[in-house]
This record gives sequence, structure tokens and C-alpha cells, in this order.
Amino acid sequence: MDEPKEKLEEIARTYGVGALKRHVFLCLGPDCCTPEVGQAAWEKLKRELKERGLSMSTGPNACYRTKVNCLRICTGGPIMVVYPEGTWYSGMTAERIPLFVQQHLEEGRPVEEWIFTRNPLANVDPRESDEQEGLL
Repeated sequence: MDEPKEKLEEIARTYGVGALKRHVFLCLGPDCCTPEVGQAAWEKLKRELKERGLSMSTGPNACYRTKVNCLRICTGGPIMVVYPEGTWYSGMTAERIPLFVQQHLEEGRPVEEWIFTRNPLANVDPRESDEQEGLL
């Protein structure tokens, strides 16, 4: 189970961890939406990011994506959250994904009518955070 740190660092670099600008989490249900609706949104998100070059590990709009089974808002889904700005979206069906990708991820303008709350992450140097937690 214990992977050598060097191997983990290499894998992280391969996926652009450290160079990414945003991280999108999309709930696939089953509580906020049906698994079929969640999966369709996920497939559309993956395709849109790839086609627009946003899933690359470099560039001004480099973006990582993660599918989850619960973001604890168990209604109005698929639920999505975008970090570091902490923008929470509801109803993120496959049909809404292209406009979201274009407007929020490419142009930097969140789609206000789909947002139900915000919780931005603090602007903290990760080394400071690690030092405070005794990780360095």
C-alpha cells in the first residue's frame, strides 16, 4: 500500500497536479439525481474539457475533474462544485455542461442562474498549510 513518494510525485506531475487552475467535482447521484442523469453529465463534461483543451495539465484554464457519489446536497442535481472559487451549481445535466464549460471555465464568468451558493477556498500557500499541520 505504501507507494514510494517519488512514484506518487511522478503520477501527480503526469496529471498536472500543481499546475491546475480549477478542480470540478460532479456528483453522479443517486440521491440528488438518477445515476443515468449523473453519468450522462459526467461523460459530457469529460468530452467538453478534452475537446476544448482544458483537461491539459498546462495553460491558463487547466482544469481537473473528479466524479463523486455525494456532495451532501441530495436534491436538485447533478450537483457540481468548482474550486478554488467554491462555486456550487445545481441541475448540471448534460445539456447544461457546454455552456458551463465555455462561460465559467474558459471565460471565467460563472453561470449565475445555476449557482445556489459559494464557498471560496482561502488563498493560502500550500507550504504554509502543510507546516501548520506538521506535514513538512
